Amino acid sequence: MIRLLLDQGLPRSAASFLGASGYDALHVADIGLACASDAEIIEHARDTGRVIVTLDADFHRLLTVSSAARPAVIRSEGLRGRAVAELILRVIGRLGARIEQGACRHRHRAQHSRAPAAHHLTSRRRLGS
Repeated sequence: MIRLLLDQGLPRSAASFLGASGYDALHVADIGLACASDAEIIEHARDTGRVIVTLDADFHRLLTVSSAARPAVIRSEGLRGRAVAELILRVIGRLGARIEQGACRHRHRAQHSRAPAAHHLTSRRRLGS
């Protein structure tokens, strides 16, 4: 099962909604990482086998620069807690195996491409079909 780590910019309630849906989801504020750098959050996610969910494009840049294959990153736009959780559930339902591999990039309207160094997943409010 995909384990999630929600970054500081996302509502803490999203982790609760995801937990109620059966996912292992933590918010950085709940584990003492509210003031952690992006690099520290990446390290924690990698060490604990979690996928980062964030609003922040810097995670993608850091992964590209380091050529790291993990962790996978889901980038979202600002939404309320339940809406973030619903979006994440749709993304996982659609691309879960690719997320677990840590080497997937998803753009609005379901255009897929391999990003050899970036290894991330980007989502928007609407996934498209």
